[in-house]
Amino acid sequence: MSTETATPAQAKPPAPRSGLKKHQRGETRAATYLILPTMVLLAIIIGYPIVSAVVMSFQKDSGLDASTGMFVQGGFAGFSNYAHWLLQQCSSGTGTVTCPPGNLGSQFWNAVGVTFLFAVITVVFETVFGLWMAIIMNRNFKGRGFVRAAVLVPWAIPTAVTAKLWYFIFSVDGIANSLFHTNILWVSGEWSSRWAVIIADTWKTTPFMALLILAGLQLIPEDVYEAAKMDGTTTVQRFWQITLPLVKPALMVAVLFRILDALRIYDLPAILTGGGGGTGNATTTLSILVVDQIRQGPNSASALSTITFIIIFIVAFVFVRFLGANVVRTQESQQKGTL
Repeated sequence: MSTETATPAQAKPPAPRSGLKKHQRGETRAATYLILPTMVLLAIIIGYPIVSAVVMSFQKDSGLDASTGMFVQGGFAGFSNYAHWLLQQCSSGTGTVTCPPGNLGSQFWNAVGVTFLFAVITVVFETVFGLWMAIIMNRNFKGRGFVRAAVLVPWAIPTAVTAKLWYFIFSVDGIANSLFHTNILWVSGEWSSRWAVIIADTWKTTPFMALLILAGLQLIPEDVYEAAKMDGTTTVQRFWQITLPLVKPALMVAVLFRILDALRIYDLPAILTGGGGGTGNATTTLSILVVDQIRQGPNSASALSTITFIIIFIVAFVFVRFLGANVVRTQESQQKGTL
């Protein structure tokens, strides 16, 4: 009895690894050529102004010397422009910087405090109201398209128009005082002017948050909610256990965008309160301070803008590095748990 060995079906030989590597290198080279013009354009538009501002920040401003009354040419200033803002109204005649008690960079640090105050409060309000509006717009009801379009109207209005609109609302004889039967100087008081900016910014930017959060809500399958209902969960339980965890990536992106935008706020407080309000610096943000300083000395203003850039960069880095990484790890762990 003869036996024959079965031969497997002929299969295509695997592609040589050298050919695969050549193909990958070709795709990488093509991708590089495609994005190179964009990178060059970004380097010109973004990179050059940043480098130029950093270089100018180490130069002295030309002008009159307060002690001699003579015109002084600019030159290398070292870190004196940075010390002027970080240790403002301090003397450095003996080689060491000395500051009177309670006078440590008052103007700069006041602007930092006002900027972060606006950023934190407005982002919290916009996140809460935006999530609430997104949940409503995500439901099926008659006229949903009209509601979504109407919600976006405040965000579509230019900021300058929004500031003037709320300026008339917060005037002494405006709608706000007439509605609440008060006589508050909204754009002149220290805290009233701050709350005027917060209310106006929340009204304008909440639709932006709602739009981004709505995009995340629409990615959640309806089957998940149906299964949760069959398990007997309540509406509150479904929100905390399903909606919030699954919409968290989109929510984090929306919060990050708004924080970076709020830290650069300029036009709304500048137009609504004149950039001052109250004691004269109640609504002065870092961006307003930079613009005001440009009129006095561009090199000193460059140092201030560089400090502002570093602050915003650090906030963005911390936010993405820690909160963003946690979101990714949470998603990976949830995916592993479902396998």
